[in-house]
Amino acid sequence: MNYVKFDTQSSEESTTVPSTPKQLIFAKYLKEELEHEGFDDVEMDEMGYVYATLKSNIKKEVPTIGFISHYDTSPDCSGENVKPRIVENYDGGDIELSPGIVSSPAKFPELLDHKGEDLIVTDGTTLLGADDKSGIAEIVQAMCYLRDHKEIPHGDIRMGFNPDEEIGMGAHHFNVEKFGCQWAYTMDGGDLGELEFENFNAASAKVFIKGVSVHPGYAKGKMINASRLAAEFATMLPGNETPEETEGYEGFYHLTGMDTCTESAKLSYIIRDHDREKFEDRKHFVKTCVEKMQEKYGKEVISCEVKDQYYNMKEKIDPNMHVIDIVLKAMQACDVSPRVKPIRGGTDGAQLSFKGLPCPNIFAGGVNFHGPYEFISIQVMEKAMQTIVRICELTAGYND
Repeated sequence: MNYVKFDTQSSEESTTVPSTPKQLIFAKYLKEELEHEGFDDVEMDEMGYVYATLKSNIKKEVPTIGFISHYDTSPDCSGENVKPRIVENYDGGDIELSPGIVSSPAKFPELLDHKGEDLIVTDGTTLLGADDKSGIAEIVQAMCYLRDHKEIPHGDIRMGFNPDEEIGMGAHHFNVEKFGCQWAYTMDGGDLGELEFENFNAASAKVFIKGVSVHPGYAKGKMINASRLAAEFATMLPGNETPEETEGYEGFYHLTGMDTCTESAKLSYIIRDHDREKFEDRKHFVKTCVEKMQEKYGKEVISCEVKDQYYNMKEKIDPNMHVIDIVLKAMQACDVSPRVKPIRGGTDGAQLSFKGLPCPNIFAGGVNFHGPYEFISIQVMEKAMQTIVRICELTAGYND
């Protein structure tokens, strides 16, 4: 409840690390909290990456593992002045977040999965920030539990908390060598039981159009209307391959922003596909569309910039399936039914896996991320915390 009151929204337009200075305010608070709780090796670097250790309470050597969450919130919805409250013993009906703003199971049937539980909700004007401050809360609570229950054996457990995950930059400056783990888990998944070790291959694409502005009364043969060309380009991409038309393993092109006037235009896209070959084809198709526009209007009029962001972690997890086996056993021990599914998105764990740290993604409990109807069940958060504890215990017996 305290974590989400910090505004930690990241920004895609920024070139700094972290992308917004307000993230550092929370990072400093978190560092001081970890120090107060008595953890070891607590540090925060100049970019806002926070690391800490719960030291082993056993004599034998076991793998050092880690748990990771990000503290930035999405640029898609305001994270300023978040006002969380608890709806105790949810009865399955409508929840009035604020006068005239209602979260209803008619629109969000996921609410009914949590009837009888205690839900943390927003006031309907901001996101909640359970993505991913719930993960931070669960990790810190689990480490405090292990600290206070010395009868539970565990090796060295590392914690890592980072900025800028929501803009695809969270793992770029994560110090895997300093983290020093054989493997790790991001606590950044959705509802109860979710376990993910497949994700999209991801790229960003920006299309730039240079127009020529002339008085419309005298524009024949002279004007190049960048806004019209932007609309033309947008229609070249298949309308049935967008986020709102796809599911499961289906990829998409997503127009995230369009800034236009007669003189200039910029279209921002994200490109996603689980299949690496189809992913490469999608990037090529965007470039082909630009080339067709260049043939029609001139190379100087339109250009594009396509950049890879992250890749499907499955190819790095497959050779390390013991990492998944431990989670499945931990969930079973906590009476959680695993729901293994591909991520229709990304996670810092994808990039970290390609940096040599196998890092699947475990449920953190949030629902309806990135919007004012976001909510999370306290009971699901508790199950996530218990799962972390059990993973640590099972890892202590890994070499037995």
